[in-house]
Amino acid sequence: MNQMQNLYREVIMDHYSHPRNKGLTGNGKQNHLRNPSCGDDITIELEIKDGKVNHVHHDGHGCSICCSSASVMSEVLTGKTIEEAKEIIHSYFQMIKGEEIQNEDILEEALVYQGVAQFPARTKCATIAWKAAEDLLGDQHEEK
Repeated sequence: MNQMQNLYREVIMDHYSHPRNKGLTGNGKQNHLRNPSCGDDITIELEIKDGKVNHVHHDGHGCSICCSSASVMSEVLTGKTIEEAKEIIHSYFQMIKGEEIQNEDILEEALVYQGVAQFPARTKCATIAWKAAEDLLGDQHEEK
């Protein structure tokens, strides 16, 4: 394993062992998704105010990829405008599919999941939380 892969693994395991923003507050819109084939079960909660994602919370259980990606996502999307959050999610999905992304800097720490593209069976694990957030943002529009 090269040094970069080792660092990515450490970040993933840190977020799995010490998840950020875990626990629902009841102060936002929620979306619950399950992946029955793998056992991932996650609820994402977005608190949106004045066109910004003020807080992202998550709760549930599953594999290390699922749970850690929800934690990373909660940090990456917090404080972003609705349009920025949608762009980040779109870029994340492109990365997971192994496609080239225009601006990988916007993914911040979520870049640690780029290796998932080599393991198609894990793509649902890496994207389930992000899909739940995308669904919640789907009907939200940036205030101009």
